[in-house]
Amino acid sequence: MARVFDVVEYPREMVDEIVKRFPETGVADLRIGSQVIVRESQAAVFFRDGRALDVLGPGRHTITTANIPILTGLIGKLFSDRTPFTAEVYFVSMREFADRKWGTPQPIIVRNTGVGLGVALLQGFGSYSFQVADPQQFVTQVVGQLHAYRTQDIENRLRTMLLSKLQDVLGETTAKKNVLDLIGLTDELSAAVRAKAQDDFLALGLNLKTFYIGNLKPSDKSAAELRDMGMLDMQTYMQLQAADAMRDAAQNPSGGAGLTAGIGAGMGVGQILAGSLAGFQGQTPSQQPTQGQAPAQGQQGTSLPEMLTPENVAQYLNVSVDDVISTIESGTLKAVKIGSAYRISRSALDEFLRSF
Repeated sequence: MARVFDVVEYPREMVDEIVKRFPETGVADLRIGSQVIVRESQAAVFFRDGRALDVLGPGRHTITTANIPILTGLIGKLFSDRTPFTAEVYFVSMREFADRKWGTPQPIIVRNTGVGLGVALLQGFGSYSFQVADPQQFVTQVVGQLHAYRTQDIENRLRTMLLSKLQDVLGETTAKKNVLDLIGLTDELSAAVRAKAQDDFLALGLNLKTFYIGNLKPSDKSAAELRDMGMLDMQTYMQLQAADAMRDAAQNPSGGAGLTAGIGAGMGVGQILAGSLAGFQGQTPSQQPTQGQAPAQGQQGTSLPEMLTPENVAQYLNVSVDDVISTIESGTLKAVKIGSAYRISRSALDEFLRSF
């Protein structure tokens, strides 16, 4: 004979559990007069035959047709209304699940009008918190027949929703402001994301309590990632790599010779970046060759020949010829010596630039 439960409760502290089903499998045999004990910060959703009959708040509840009227038509009048019937009870934690973490697994591309390349890749992280707003809706929409449902079961879904809204907000904001302006707008951006995501949370029976941006900054590998996304041509990318190499060399002037010595690096970085950005955003008429005039070596919009002289490389990288020769003699840049002259293949230059 099936056991009849006179008392139904879930006394454990629901730290990471959002929902706990009683019983875990099958159904419970209850009867009119059985009691359901709901702890503080809990709610209990009462189900029978897959239908949600009632939501019980904290306290001790005696099952009667007064507090669950629909039972009248389900159990009949035998045994003074104490006929056993099957049911399930879902205990739902109503506490706030705080300090949940979010982060950008991939950088978010945004406009950066008037600065640098005109686009930027942003990475960020922060925290959020949520709470069950409608226990019955959450159980029916999300949990289903699972015997337990934890925060880890839904966090990926919530983070995806939040990152989608964050991308929308950043896109709208950077239409009027550049990335540098975003640093002082984290509170406003956080509030905007929370407002945008709230309806999606409510559709699941949840309430997005807080959303905070802890840090928002440009990606450390913006040039490489922009190239991989097809937004930088190889020539511009190599020039940016050369600029990064000279910047690093300037911070460690004793670390090598030639290009890696950082001599005049400050001037070279400015020249390379200026040339690169002009090529990305479009040259001015004074920078473009006139009709019938051959473009200069290293000028944006032209390709380098397969075999280069030290002068070609120096002009392309905006460094001195002595720096190029020193780099060749140190073995860092591969070259062939014919008589007293050096020749550098295009592939050797590409390999040199990729090494940084």
